[in-house]
Amino acid sequence: MRFTLCNFHHFHPAGKPKASTRCSIQNGEPTFSRPENFTCGMTLSDLKQNLSSPADFERLAASAQILTSKPEELTSENVTAAAQIANTLLLSPNATESVRVAAVATVSQLLNASVSSNTEENNTTLGLTRTLGELSLNLSSNTKSSQSEVVQPNLVVQSARLPAENTQGVQFTLLNGTSESFFANRIKLNTNTSSVVMENEADALILVRFPPEDVSSRQMPTNVSLGFVLYQNDHFFRPRVCSKRQTSIRVLSASVRGQERSVVPQHIEMQFRPKLMNGTLLHDFACVFWNYSEEDWSTAGCFKQNTSGVLQCVCNHTTNFAAIWSVRKEHKYAEHLSVLSIVGLSLSIFGLVVTIIHHGREINAQNKNSKMALLCICISLLAFIITFLSGVQNSNRNDTEEGPNIGKNEVPQSEEYVEPDHGSCTVVTALLHFFLLATFMWNAIYGTQVMLLVRTIRRNLPPHWTSISAAAGWGIPAVVMAITLGATYRVKHPLGYRQEEFCWLAALNEDDQFDFGKPMFWGFLLPVCLILIYNVVLLVLVSLTTCRTDPRLNSSNPVSLRKKFLISLSLAVLLGLSWTLGYLVLTATEDTNLFFSIFFCIFTTTQGFLIFILFTARTRTFRDYMSKSAQFVSSVNIKLHNRTYVLWKDWDKATGSESYRDINTTSKTL
Repeated sequence: MRFTLCNFHHFHPAGKPKASTRCSIQNGEPTFSRPENFTCGMTLSDLKQNLSSPADFERLAASAQILTSKPEELTSENVTAAAQIANTLLLSPNATESVRVAAVATVSQLLNASVSSNTEENNTTLGLTRTLGELSLNLSSNTKSSQSEVVQPNLVVQSARLPAENTQGVQFTLLNGTSESFFANRIKLNTNTSSVVMENEADALILVRFPPEDVSSRQMPTNVSLGFVLYQNDHFFRPRVCSKRQTSIRVLSASVRGQERSVVPQHIEMQFRPKLMNGTLLHDFACVFWNYSEEDWSTAGCFKQNTSGVLQCVCNHTTNFAAIWSVRKEHKYAEHLSVLSIVGLSLSIFGLVVTIIHHGREINAQNKNSKMALLCICISLLAFIITFLSGVQNSNRNDTEEGPNIGKNEVPQSEEYVEPDHGSCTVVTALLHFFLLATFMWNAIYGTQVMLLVRTIRRNLPPHWTSISAAAGWGIPAVVMAITLGATYRVKHPLGYRQEEFCWLAALNEDDQFDFGKPMFWGFLLPVCLILIYNVVLLVLVSLTTCRTDPRLNSSNPVSLRKKFLISLSLAVLLGLSWTLGYLVLTATEDTNLFFSIFFCIFTTTQGFLIFILFTARTRTFRDYMSKSAQFVSSVNIKLHNRTYVLWKDWDKATGSESYRDINTTSKTL
């Protein structure tokens, strides 16, 4: 392992160390090689031009490692140059072990560089993967040991030489650790096994198994070279059609080289442990290998198996393997409505139905505008409540924790799987959005009418007011709903418009934080906030006008004050000002959130019933109608006929016959 000794080095302005050394553990003690000095003004382009002299390989390899020590600062040109330098050093027959280790360290650091779409960079790094495959086969040929490895934080190159006459299979395993980085103590190589040896919490493993009949038929010991390369991510394997992934996948390569046909493996088994983000579940995966001719992942010759926490794959050839998976978000679906909500909404339905029937019968030419606005408020609010009760809970909810799809080995089209839109939840969301906006819009229209009549002391509004109010009351909500739906809804991605947990507008981002770019804000909260501010202004103007007193009139008696208060209260209820509590719920702290939530639930669910009490039950016409109905019921006299019978059995007679006697007639024999 090569690292920089920052405590002993001077730094130039670019922040790079002036020298580096190689640390190794021998007999439990760390030892350091001779430090390699770094020329402070040198760049990667300069290094690439000086690769002709093998005598300078040690210095050039160390310099390349230093220059790539901050991969987040590397440009696409830097990555291309560094990959070309590492490729030349690894392919050179004059490269020493320390040069190869430094080159592998450079490649490991390049895996942390940002992903680019530069074609030259992609071709260079992809060619580097071929070189690493060759290195994994040749690494042990230059050493006396039958096994050799180079372990860097993002890259492992493992090589082994095995006697072919008794080798059944070889398993390479990456053990789990507290860090994502690779360490030598997490790498394990089993040189002779016929089946997968399960390791506790293994992050990745690959078994290269030889045909058993060929193993038994071998007569002479033939040296077989095996090589494994483990990549921390797939940055060097970029498909032509690049699909961005939020999580990276590990790539595991296996290569075999020998002189006999019997060393050609016919069975490769792999296991990968997926790294899932919080709040996601594994949905599907595919076992793939990198096809260099197509420059893309392919599933040919690979099959996936049942899995339990790990992704199991089987292939019939050796190359660079990976498991590409898709996840689905683990939604926490809304619970059933509370008893308080159901009772309040049921009372509102009753009150709105009675209000619509009563005021619909009293509409005439003189009160057409006010009655129409009141009826439209009740109709839109009633439609919202019925739609809410019948469809707000997603009927197509998928809250099962079933495992991934074990079927055809096909590459998932996207990293995140979104449940296909069945249509019903989107329709409910659009209806709820429209009816609630229409309710608030008609509230504002009704308040405007009251303000105009009160402030101007007029009995009627202009003739064209009816058509204008109808167009605004129903048209503006329809336009807002249509724009919101068209701008955010896609059949393949319905969650841009609505939520999955329940049928309502989308509000949160991927981190479950409120997103001001979601339709919940600009499609509902913002227009409703503007309407509520307008309604508050209307309420203040109307209240000031109705509460204005004339000193010449005796208008300060308790009855007059009570009527004025009821006028303001009735208008506040009808204008939907109780919905302002919802904004307090969104901005309240944890201590006050429950308090505002309870009051918001009570006042909003019973709004329809309060409208009935204040605008219908208190009217003289409704009370007269109820009084007449009660008198009619009490005046109905239904004649009831009854007749009494006395039954007994004559026990003295042998016939045993029974008889009855009508009180008004004589006895009859049964």
